[in-house]
Amino acid sequence: MNPSAADQPEIDHPGADHPGVTPPDTARLGVLRRYREDLAANNGERFRPGLIAIHVARFGRWRMGIRPKPLRVPFSLLYRVLYNFVHFFASIHLPYSVTIGRRFTLEHSGGITIHGAVVIGDDCIVRQCCTLGIRRMERLHDAPVLGNGVIVGAGAKVLGRVHLGDGCQIGANAVVLDDVPAGAIAAGVPARVVGRVREGGGAEQREMK
Repeated sequence: MNPSAADQPEIDHPGADHPGVTPPDTARLGVLRRYREDLAANNGERFRPGLIAIHVARFGRWRMGIRPKPLRVPFSLLYRVLYNFVHFFASIHLPYSVTIGRRFTLEHSGGITIHGAVVIGDDCIVRQCCTLGIRRMERLHDAPVLGNGVIVGAGAKVLGRVHLGDGCQIGANAVVLDDVPAGAIAAGVPARVVGRVREGGGAEQREMK
């Protein structure tokens, strides 16, 4: 379950605290450079709904650095309008509090829900109808952590304090409830490792038992 970003209290340092995981550091990059990297990762399609959602989330995080706080008010109002526009028309829920790495891609719009405490590494791809969220309402900050180069297939659900290792791939419609090692392919309900990603992007499948 994910409350609307408009209903969430503003926090000065968004993002989850995950022991042993270093969140992506994009703060040192210029805004224009981040924009160019995201645009390149999305094949230069400026009006792709997923790319617009990413820009809005990055803008929402940027405006939290405006001081003093009263100067932030008009930017916060603009962010909420843009966020609700993307949420309504593209069906993408990507709050500003999500920690997003570099060159992130949301492939295809529709049914994408990402909890505000999720951490996403560099060069990750999340496809349509995916949910990255919590498992229990009493543990609202236990959200997934994606390493670098993770690919989440269409319709997949990654729930709870789950770590997806660098370069792993999650199959379509999988339900991930446990950690997935780096370079592994996970599929099924509940998901388990069924193979390894070969160098060059291919897959080496294991027979499912």
